[in-house]
Amino acid sequence: MIQPIRILLVEDNSADARLVMEVFKDFKIKNKIYHTKDGVEAIAFLYKNEKYKDAPRPDIILLDLNLPKKDGREVLKEIKEDPNLKSIPVVILTTSNSEDDILKTYSNYANCYITKPVDFEPFVNVLKSIEKFWLNMVKLP
Repeated sequence: MIQPIRILLVEDNSADARLVMEVFKDFKIKNKIYHTKDGVEAIAFLYKNEKYKDAPRPDIILLDLNLPKKDGREVLKEIKEDPNLKSIPVVILTTSNSEDDILKTYSNYANCYITKPVDFEPFVNVLKSIEKFWLNMVKLP
């Protein structure tokens, strides 16, 4: 039996998180989404701390940059500096289209940078593109 792809969604906007989870539910590829609302929770999930002691290792991380408590830039840096986590692909999915953010995240080894569209249909299309490329074409570690 094929195991579902485990996705860690790190997103503080509850409407965006709900949309991502709804759209991903309809994908052909079986997946299981785990959601954290800020950078501190994301790191706790990845290190299996506190309430996340049974958390699985994600196959891919969808990471927003503008998060409370610990922002996505810090989370990305921490992931990519850890020998046990750095092989997990990190897709930046954010509203920021700042050239500085793009350069900094790639210099911290983000695997992909996608600017979230504000309108519903284009956002759904972006999510479908993520599914097509990252969940269908790419061989995940």
